[in-house]
Amino acid sequence: MVKLDNSDKVYVPVVVSFSEEGEMRPRSIIWEDGQIFTIDRVLDVRPSPARKVGGQGDKYTVKINGKVSAIYFERSAALNGPVLGRWFVERNA
Repeated sequence: MVKLDNSDKVYVPVVVSFSEEGEMRPRSIIWEDGQIFTIDRVLDVRPSPARKVGGQGDKYTVKINGKVSAIYFERSAALNGPVLGRWFVERNA
């Protein structure tokens, strides 16, 4: 993984729901200290590299408390089983 600045890749628990069509919708993020941040709205979803910390995933541009932020879903390489992937954020060090 190549880091381009002083940021850290932080894996976080994310509460999600699934639509009838199978669309995954993040609802809230649980930070390292246990604080819960409710996602007000998903603004965009697209495959994208995490430029600050390295890695590839689906970038979810979200609005939390009126502030635009990004969370990434890193898909698992496993073709079966319960592990679909992990969520991470880019944290400035």
